[in-house]
Amino acid sequence: MEKICDLDNLYLAFYKANKGKSCNSAAIDYRDNLHTNIACLQKQLLTGNISCGNYHYFTIYDPKVRLICAADFSERVLHHALMNVCHKYFERQLIFDIYATRPGKGTYAALERAKKAMKRFQYVVKMDIRKYFDSISHTILKTQLQHIFKDKKLLFIFEQIIDSYQVEPNRGIPIGNLTSQYFANYYLSGLDHFAKETLKIETYIRYMDDILIFGNEKNKLFHQISMLTEKAETDLFLSFKPSIFVPAKQGIVFLGYKLFPDKILLNRASKKRFVNKLCIINNQLRRNCCGEADIQSQLFALLAFVKYAYSKKMRNTILEGSLGGNKRMGIIVWIASCFVPRSRNDGRTNF
Repeated sequence: MEKICDLDNLYLAFYKANKGKSCNSAAIDYRDNLHTNIACLQKQLLTGNISCGNYHYFTIYDPKVRLICAADFSERVLHHALMNVCHKYFERQLIFDIYATRPGKGTYAALERAKKAMKRFQYVVKMDIRKYFDSISHTILKTQLQHIFKDKKLLFIFEQIIDSYQVEPNRGIPIGNLTSQYFANYYLSGLDHFAKETLKIETYIRYMDDILIFGNEKNKLFHQISMLTEKAETDLFLSFKPSIFVPAKQGIVFLGYKLFPDKILLNRASKKRFVNKLCIINNQLRRNCCGEADIQSQLFALLAFVKYAYSKKMRNTILEGSLGGNKRMGIIVWIASCFVPRSRNDGRTNF
């Protein structure tokens, strides 16, 4: 708690929370009284009586329907202050092949790891937890946190954050909190160690609650699936959706792509999402409701996602159709595409 309450750490937390939100009204209000607000946060941390649970709720529908809980700005600063110091303690608990919300990992690192495994193994299994964030037990999570943190004031603050939200009694953490990302990643760490150290799964990849396991023996994989399912239900009160078991050569959908031993394609939902988002961006530009810099930023992210896959023909066809003679849009698309990093597959996937 001494490190968390240090003023240098609190100002760093504000900087991180403010990044990308400098025009947000709540961020502006906080910044206008920065020293007072930081002093107030320090006092809350020292006493252990924090302000939390002031969520703004909204629903997103892409790629699937989710209720997002956005904490107010002051609470975001609190979360960054906590995780600036606690990050390394969570990180120590995780095995190598956990790829969500970790520096140096991420979506594409997980895909690269999976792509190599698709070439080495005959079979692949995808496992996905049903309503993961909503199913996390407060009691189990608090007990887990006690295993890596001994500071009672810190644990009391974590308990307040956990108890500030529930889907049903003693269940659920909010999607949208920085702390939730750490809690959700850590909640499954016991299952990860069980998979690697007890079941001896050679290649096990997890991105939050999406899990891939690989093997060459059907019976052994079925046993591993059964043991993981039982472990999750018994120890964590979680249930898996029906597992997808396929030969690697048939491909598996993972993180918006369909992976094969020799190529990566966009899955059907990602193709549809690409078309829909491109149409939205095009309409924004036609109505002049966004600046060209904002449009280019959106296109950068969109093109970076699809260019990872073998998608050149699809992209050119869709882009030509969606531009509809809009030369201004065409120029911005061309500029954005020039700055998107090249795919690691091969040059044929690029413009």
